[in-house]
Amino acid sequence: MTPFVLAAMALSLERLCYIWVWRRPEVFRARIARLSRVVAIDPVTAVRLLFYAFKVLQFTVFVAWLYVFGHGEIWTAPRPSGVVASGVALIIAGQILNVAVFLRLGSVGVFYGSRFGHDVPWVDAFPFSWLKHPQYLGTVLSIWGLFVAVRFPAPDWYVLPLLETAYYALGARLEQDPGPRISGPGTDFGLRTPDPGTS
Repeated sequence: MTPFVLAAMALSLERLCYIWVWRRPEVFRARIARLSRVVAIDPVTAVRLLFYAFKVLQFTVFVAWLYVFGHGEIWTAPRPSGVVASGVALIIAGQILNVAVFLRLGSVGVFYGSRFGHDVPWVDAFPFSWLKHPQYLGTVLSIWGLFVAVRFPAPDWYVLPLLETAYYALGARLEQDPGPRISGPGTDFGLRTPDPGTS
């Protein structure tokens, strides 16, 4: 298999998992209930743990890509300062959006709490006042920033950022439908719950 196919398969796991959790929260909760017989864990905590695992996988794929296409080097020096600065600016902008989402929604809101019956209020303040999926955009900006800073203008610099942009756009589209939820007292089903795919 080519490096691209391996990377595409590995990076797709995160999006597929979150789409499954979003669309089938009752099935996810049932699976977690079986697991909680061994280890006490609730669905929101399980999604948060999946988030950490997927970030490790994503980071590993990125480093492997940089190593393979950098011919044994992850950072090719010297890098033009304007290119590095542009990449860093994209990463900072992306992380501002990601942090703002976490500050607005809290851990329960970010990790799909509304899908599992938690009362998470609707948020209209920044960054939701500007963007429908600020966490998606924040993650995608960070990914583009990393590859701009480290690989631009190499011929492969845009391949994984473009792939991840497509994955996040697909995730945003498939999570538009509110789908089934697990009811709970006082559940607010109008919440904009972003994807936990931040970096």
